[in-house]
Amino acid sequence: MTSGYASEEKIYTKIYYSNGVIKAEGWQMGAIKTDYWIFYHSNDRVASKGHIEKEGHYVNGSAEDWWIFYDIESSKTIKFQYRNNLKNGYSLCYKNTKLIKAEKYINDKKVGEWNSFIAFKRDNPGVSF
Repeated sequence: MTSGYASEEKIYTKIYYSNGVIKAEGWQMGAIKTDYWIFYHSNDRVASKGHIEKEGHYVNGSAEDWWIFYDIESSKTIKFQYRNNLKNGYSLCYKNTKLIKAEKYINDKKVGEWNSFIAFKRDNPGVSF
């Protein structure tokens, strides 16, 4: 089930699970997701930010820039950089708001991992977030 609100050529869309709980909401141009989207847990349980499962931006239907994933079971929040619908760049893993791990991805493949901020800065001196 979906509903939408028009804004110029973009439509703000809400998608619902069969039980009426919201599944996702964001902007669409035709059938293509664009701009900011939020995805919700199907079980309606509370995550670190409401009951959101993930959130991020689309460009022409492709996940782009930073996406945030919420894992309610482990109290972890993971931020991934996307380009062309693939993990490209860094991933930052937080547990209870404390940074516990950083990873680097190229075309969806993990190429680096750091459990220490000092080691990360040593290996990536020009990177800042």
